[in-house]
Amino acid sequence: MHMKKLSTLGQWFVDENGRKVILRGVNLGGDTKVPYPNGGTHFPTDFSDHKQAQFIGRPFPLSEASEHFTRLKRWGFNCLRLLTTWEAIEHMGPGLYDDAYLDYLAEITRLAGEYEFYVFIDFHQDVWSRMSGGDGAPGWTFEKVGIDFKKLSEADAAIVMQRTYDYTKSGIRQEDNYPTMCWSQNYRYAGNAILWTLFFGGKDFAPSFLIDGKNVQDYLQDHYLGCMKQVAERIKDFPHVLGFDSLNEPGKGFIGKAMNDRGLQNHAEDPAKPGLALSPIDALFSSHGYTIDVPFLKLSILKGGYVPAYTKEVNKNRISIWLPESPGDPFQLEGAWSLTKDGTPFIEKNDFFQMVKGKRIDFDRDYMIPFIRKVGETIQEIRTDWMVFAEREATDGIMKPNFNATLPANSVNATHWYDLLTLIFKKFLYPIAIDPLRKIPVFGEKGITNMYVHQLSRIKDASRLIGSGVPTLIGEFGIPFDLKAGKAYQKWKSGNRKATIWKSHIRALNCMYNAMDRLFLNNTLWNYTASNENNLMIGDGWNQEDLSIYSSDQKLPDSEVDLYGGGGRAIEGFCRPYAKATQGTPTFMNYKLSSGEFQFHWDVDLSIKEPTVIAIPRFVFENGARLECMNCQKVSEVDGSLLLIGLQAGEARVILRPI
Repeated sequence: MHMKKLSTLGQWFVDENGRKVILRGVNLGGDTKVPYPNGGTHFPTDFSDHKQAQFIGRPFPLSEASEHFTRLKRWGFNCLRLLTTWEAIEHMGPGLYDDAYLDYLAEITRLAGEYEFYVFIDFHQDVWSRMSGGDGAPGWTFEKVGIDFKKLSEADAAIVMQRTYDYTKSGIRQEDNYPTMCWSQNYRYAGNAILWTLFFGGKDFAPSFLIDGKNVQDYLQDHYLGCMKQVAERIKDFPHVLGFDSLNEPGKGFIGKAMNDRGLQNHAEDPAKPGLALSPIDALFSSHGYTIDVPFLKLSILKGGYVPAYTKEVNKNRISIWLPESPGDPFQLEGAWSLTKDGTPFIEKNDFFQMVKGKRIDFDRDYMIPFIRKVGETIQEIRTDWMVFAEREATDGIMKPNFNATLPANSVNATHWYDLLTLIFKKFLYPIAIDPLRKIPVFGEKGITNMYVHQLSRIKDASRLIGSGVPTLIGEFGIPFDLKAGKAYQKWKSGNRKATIWKSHIRALNCMYNAMDRLFLNNTLWNYTASNENNLMIGDGWNQEDLSIYSSDQKLPDSEVDLYGGGGRAIEGFCRPYAKATQGTPTFMNYKLSSGEFQFHWDVDLSIKEPTVIAIPRFVFENGARLECMNCQKVSEVDGSLLLIGLQAGEARVILRPI
């Protein structure tokens, strides 16, 4: 079947016939961050084999593609945020591309089109690299800047699960060794902050630091964009490919912070964050093998934020992360700080990362958005119609959502959004929750949905201010499935196959999708992991995260792939009708989970001859649907989609109820 090429028109995606398209999809997949088959964080490693890492088989082997794509299509999805990593492509060394992996990725992309998925490629990263507690960049990037990544964990310069876990204990969480969601704290640690500062601001903050004759910033960015170009050349002829994500949840490093700023103030747009309150001078000084004492922040409900709870000794082993042959700390060499005779740090320029040539810098305006424009130049040199799915630092995307510089042509606001309390505490706080932005309680599913609408509206409003407006696609949102310490898994294992074991998960997802429906938001749910296990130590195979809507442990023999027993979790929460393409402009969309009733209204544009298409997943409408139409009529029903044509100009309405 020919897939209509999409373009952007103001805040909408539109197809070749002028229909407004809503994209509803998933991130594929969570384990793409790690090598295949045994590269998950539940396997101990010192990363000494990083140049031999293989990613062919992520998100799944080609032999399994039909099963997974069929399941996703039957659930009604029409879009994939397809993950890859810089490391997967260039792990062998600078300029040494893994052609076999690139061919595999191109084939996965091609097959997605056969199942009628629109695709955009996400070069994924979390806290820079696997070696610094996340995923993304290859190991040689550390070596090129003079850092020994094998010493990051021991020097308290990174939190790395594979270096802190006791692997003799299986299937359990080890909160003392590796607290839940602690990986995100790495952005403040030296192993991350140094690399991010050099990646985005090397020319300003380390102008003398050259690698192979190039400034470190250009060297790192050119290699990253070179990998993007390698992928782009292989998939440029696929019409279902929409474009590329700029860079998943990038970090700022030290840029914009005072040298002595430990982030202890709970500013509305930049709240204090949990974990070690490391300032730039703390991180840099300790990276040289010095022991320091740093406040550790924990959540205080009474004080409404993260506050110092105790002091923690950092780098008590007195280990330097710098390689003996390296020139050393580039910021120290540029005069940002120095060592006194008694071995204590002295801040030479407290505003070193805040001022450049006498002017105060802004991270987005001066570094992030110029980088996004470079991504646009790179991919649009190959296809001028490709879209740039623009991302900023994750917290900024929620707390201060406006872009403050010009984005490339064909941009999409791909900001991420999560219910942070559900994500961090692994509880859906129903029936009473706290709105983290307005600091007020909200009640019941209606109140929670309204809270989500308020938060998501801020992101969509930011899209209106970009040029003449751009589409919004929430690149990530979702829930942990190991809520309440995996209580649902225990019930499933005991033989309870009822949907009620996923009650909290379904409620949470339903509130999120109801908010998206109200705002007609495009989105890609995080995530679908083919290797997921109902194991609190494993989950999605990365840092104990477990947000996959599919698990291999949910599969039963001879079960239909899209029904319970076929691998799905909390299917009612995400498998639902929506308007895929509209003959005109959508004005109202609502789905009632309790009854299965779906309503959709739109202003008919008679100049568009192609019909409105509504996803009607078999899971929801197993026995078909009763149809009520006003100013429209049914054309056909095919392959999980209902086609309707508007009869006259003006509003058309359709109501669907399961039989």
